[in-house]
Amino acid sequence: MALTANTIGRPTDPAAARERHHNEGQGRRLTSAFEALEAFPMLNATRDRVVDLFAEGEPTTADLVRAVEGDLALTIAVMRLANRGEKASRGRVDSAVRAVEMLSSATILAIVQRARTYDFFERTAAWQNLPERLRLHGSATQRAAERIAAEVHHEERDRLMVTSMMHDLGKLVLVHAYPGYPAQVHADARTPDERVARERRELGVDHAVVGGVVARRWGMPAAVAQAIEAHHSTNASGEAAIIRLADMLAHYLLGASVAPSELLGAARTVNLSAEQLRRIMYELPTAISSDRPRQIDPCPMSAREVDVLRRLARGMVYKQIASELGLSTSTVRTHLHNVYGKLGAMDRAQAVLIATERGWI
Repeated sequence: MALTANTIGRPTDPAAARERHHNEGQGRRLTSAFEALEAFPMLNATRDRVVDLFAEGEPTTADLVRAVEGDLALTIAVMRLANRGEKASRGRVDSAVRAVEMLSSATILAIVQRARTYDFFERTAAWQNLPERLRLHGSATQRAAERIAAEVHHEERDRLMVTSMMHDLGKLVLVHAYPGYPAQVHADARTPDERVARERRELGVDHAVVGGVVARRWGMPAAVAQAIEAHHSTNASGEAAIIRLADMLAHYLLGASVAPSELLGAARTVNLSAEQLRRIMYELPTAISSDRPRQIDPCPMSAREVDVLRRLARGMVYKQIASELGLSTSTVRTHLHNVYGKLGAMDRAQAVLIATERGWI
């Protein structure tokens, strides 16, 4: 604090001095923990998978996106680098899809080859089993978030895959800043909300808020940081509310305790009925993915060709398609001939199947 005429001679408040000392000490611990994240390891199976993709030829965007979204360390590394890029994209890359499209495939490979890795059977002294626990929980949260998003028609699915994987980013900071975290801090707290309440009481901060600080520190878009920061708030809305519910469902999916009243309250916040929530809880343990494909690989069809194929998928005949789009029947035939060639399809059924599986229609 700078000395001024108003502060000279002012009696020192011992409590205020202790508070300042506590805050300064906490700040140093958190700063040191932020730096420790630079060495957060990637699962070695992720590294091997990506290297194998390149060994087979140039990977597709979809292949790389799946690899990035499936590993917390790789998600962090790719998102950080993409948001440090050119001025036009700096701080605006909010999904692995956009990050992979912006970075070259050679850059992704270099990130993977340089990364520190861990193996489940070889625990590291620095991280113990935390990397695998957070990867599994992040993947379970992703599955739940994608299922919720499909139910409530949330459109930002690509960003949601990143925010749901990184939502517990703050735990990586707290485990380094506070040696007693999480066991001593959480003590006998059972549910996610109870554990967050303990963090706030014992540490004066919770892992969600810390995660938001880290995301902003790394230059990630505000929407990403806000979703991470607010995912344990009872006042959460939008994407943060989806992640809050998905986080609870992930704990449920992995056999941990969740409070039924908290689940129902979180579901109401995202406009899910109790019946919809029951259905999701029943389906999640065996669900592979949501029923709405994501468009990741670039679509080879023109906008008009997509329009024609969508109508063909609804069972419309050439004459109906032509009438609805204001085209001649021969033009519709020409568009579909081009579609078959671009998709490598033999007939309309195969063209519709390929385009649907890849999220193009």
